[in-house]
Amino acid sequence: MSSARRSLLTATAAASLLGALWFVPSANATSDSPVRDAVSASPSPQVTEQARIAATTADASVGGARLADTGSFDSTPYVIGGTFCLTLGAGFVVYSVRRERLGF
Repeated sequence: MSSARRSLLTATAAASLLGALWFVPSANATSDSPVRDAVSASPSPQVTEQARIAATTADASVGGARLADTGSFDSTPYVIGGTFCLTLGAGFVVYSVRRERLGF
């Protein structure tokens, strides 16, 4: 194998690793919104109203358990990135098997 091809394969492997790491989510311990300095001792009217609604809803639906509605999670970048990395890995496997069979 020529040295030019070897460095090209090394660069391709490094680029695919960096591309795969691009899709790893970061775990930030800080929030984007500023922190409030003082915490209110008494709950706001909106919080108490929500608590009343939640309490009456919980009493009405004792038979079935429900999960909280936290919104939808956008997994599109992870699916696209995973598919790309899987395709790239399968391409490397096909390439190496082809090289082995042809005797390169």
